[in-house]
Amino acid sequence: TLARIGGAAWKNQKQAAQNAVQDMAAELLELQANRQARPGIEFQADSNWQQEFDASFPYEETGDQLAAIEDIKEDMQSRRSMDRLLCGDVGFGKTEVAMRAVFKAIDSGYQVAMLVPTTILAEQHYHSFKDRMVQFPIKVARLSRFASTAEQHEVVRGLRQGSIDIVIGTHRVASKDVQFANLGLVIIDEEQRFGVEIKERLKNVVNNVDVLTLSATPIPRTLHMAMVGVRDISNLLVAPEERVSIETRVVRFQEELVRTAIQRELDRNGQVFYVHNRVHDIESVKRRLQRIVPQARIEIGHGQMKESDLEQVMVGFVNHDYDILLATTIVESGLDIPNANTIFVDDANRYGLSDLHQLRGRVGRYKHRAYCYMLVDKHKHITPDAARRLRAIEEYSEMGAGFAISMRDLEIRGAGNLLGPQQSGHIATVGYEFYCGLLEKAVRQLKKLPPKLAVDVELDLPVDAYLPHDYVIDIRSRIDFYRRLSKICEFGEISELKNELKDRFGHLPTCVTQLLELSEIRLEAALWQIAAIINDDGFLRIRYTDAARIKQLARNSAINLRIADERTAYVTVPKTVSEGALMIEFVKSLLQP
Repeated sequence: TLARIGGAAWKNQKQAAQNAVQDMAAELLELQANRQARPGIEFQADSNWQQEFDASFPYEETGDQLAAIEDIKEDMQSRRSMDRLLCGDVGFGKTEVAMRAVFKAIDSGYQVAMLVPTTILAEQHYHSFKDRMVQFPIKVARLSRFASTAEQHEVVRGLRQGSIDIVIGTHRVASKDVQFANLGLVIIDEEQRFGVEIKERLKNVVNNVDVLTLSATPIPRTLHMAMVGVRDISNLLVAPEERVSIETRVVRFQEELVRTAIQRELDRNGQVFYVHNRVHDIESVKRRLQRIVPQARIEIGHGQMKESDLEQVMVGFVNHDYDILLATTIVESGLDIPNANTIFVDDANRYGLSDLHQLRGRVGRYKHRAYCYMLVDKHKHITPDAARRLRAIEEYSEMGAGFAISMRDLEIRGAGNLLGPQQSGHIATVGYEFYCGLLEKAVRQLKKLPPKLAVDVELDLPVDAYLPHDYVIDIRSRIDFYRRLSKICEFGEISELKNELKDRFGHLPTCVTQLLELSEIRLEAALWQIAAIINDDGFLRIRYTDAARIKQLARNSAINLRIADERTAYVTVPKTVSEGALMIEFVKSLLQP
């Protein structure tokens, strides 16, 4: 609900959020100080084997992946314990980044424990790690219910004796009987899905070792910036190049369409997810599907089944024992089945935007073209809200749409995973941007850093400086970049933005380069206490707020700066300087004496 202007409600909400942010920032900084004071393991620098392992990755790494790998290796080679969070949308290559860290730890003579929330995920990671490390003398083991009792005893003994290098498993890895000869790194996949009890047990296992946590919920950049110096975060924002966007269609249910789409997938020896979120009539949906595609092998999976039966179904699907997995939203997260590249979502109008995005993320994990059909009952009326959600999911089908889709929903969820549910409530109350501002301010105060420089400089120069429609096509992304540019307070932020634009959209057109250069001019002008630089018929009119600073600039500058009065100065613009790059160069030389 909206608060009345000038009323007490908004004031109280703002104060409550401010108090909560102060407390949390203090707690986080204390945790960080304790971690930094605790000596960690100093892993060795990259060996020849590590370089060989890194080079054997069959794909081209994204810029984000390379940056994350570099940060993690730097953390591991430092004297303090690593506690880094690696975030990224579905299919953005978190596992490969984690594998580089695992290899580094093992290569330095340490063991690794990887905790995952489900048995099926443990099984998948176990096979992925084994395949990726097959050329090296590394022993990979698993600890979950899929392993027999004898196998589990064998693994526990191997970990204690040091003959096993990495163990992948569910909470069983944190059991009291599991002891390590030389544990150096713990990787936690989707930490928020573990219970409090498991986390407490983990604290005992983890003590001085390095910790890397993986999360599929993207942490929005604004929150990331607010957390700088409090929590080490690596963000994967760019999809691997070889991934193809998922073809998404919102359609009324038609048997012919379903038959054609399933047949196309089966013809390329692929598999299909069919999501139907009501258990009571899921059997009748199976009968209907069997009638539409009689040759397809169909199996049902839902949360009300016995866990062992459900696991059997999932493993059967991974092993391609059947063609269609008809399931409830239990398939929403975690399953990585490269062979399944078509998904149907029944009654798609009933789902929230981020749920639809997560479900769609089950397919298109590899190079094959993937298809997602959002099915709507042809006899039912759709509410305007549901229609808007479905339009959005159809529109944002490119990789990494997690940021464009339902920003508010993803942001609040991402912040909740990182900061806890109580903080999510405050974000919902005062608004995401405002909350991030409060958090950043609190962190700077507690670290006794000066407040960020407020940059409010008016520039009116004959320079083409904008983001072209055909360069950043999505209007929301353009608005977001303009907003971020307007809030820049440090030169490093301009370089970051430049690299991100280059990484996401390719070579920078001249007008974009000039837009970034104008941001640099704004920062330089702010340092001289200049409020405005305006092109005025052969002159630059400069408005300033500090006479002492402008006199210093006039003395130091090679360009003749004439002070007209206590608020204005003028510079004559040479006839050779008309517009664009020449004008930028001229203004920069004025401000950089």
